[in-house]
Amino acid sequence: MTVQGLDRLQRKLKRFPMAVEQEIRAAMEASANEIVALMKTLVPVDSGELRESIGWTFGDRPRYSQAIVTAKSPNGNLVLTIYAGNTRVRYAHLVEFGSSPHINGGQFAGTQHPGTAAAPFFFPSFRALRRRAKSRITRAVNKAAKKVAAGG
Repeated sequence: MTVQGLDRLQRKLKRFPMAVEQEIRAAMEASANEIVALMKTLVPVDSGELRESIGWTFGDRPRYSQAIVTAKSPNGNLVLTIYAGNTRVRYAHLVEFGSSPHINGGQFAGTQHPGTAAAPFFFPSFRALRRRAKSRITRAVNKAAKKVAAGG
């Protein structure tokens, strides 16, 4: 028994992972840009440093960043990280979740801190756009499959 076109099918299947990875990468970038843009509009602005510290990267988060969301491609080769904070901005979690009243230590030891109300910006943005990002990635996989099947 022989299968006609087996070699052509094998070549297409060999190209499939690379094509899918390229499409998924583009979909993940578009989704990350969209999520970060929404975060930057929702974050409370005092000096603007927190807003400017919000970003995304492929791979691990930058040092000193906080409030992290990590997304992996289905094959695990692509890891995208959305973060807030940097070496100067280490209070993203306090803005996101707030703080309770407490006695200060350090330079102002013994004084009473009244606490701060939560001003969520990070996780509401992620939750609002998570489904759209997942759909975008699914469409990217389908697009890559159709492109490879058509010989592209």
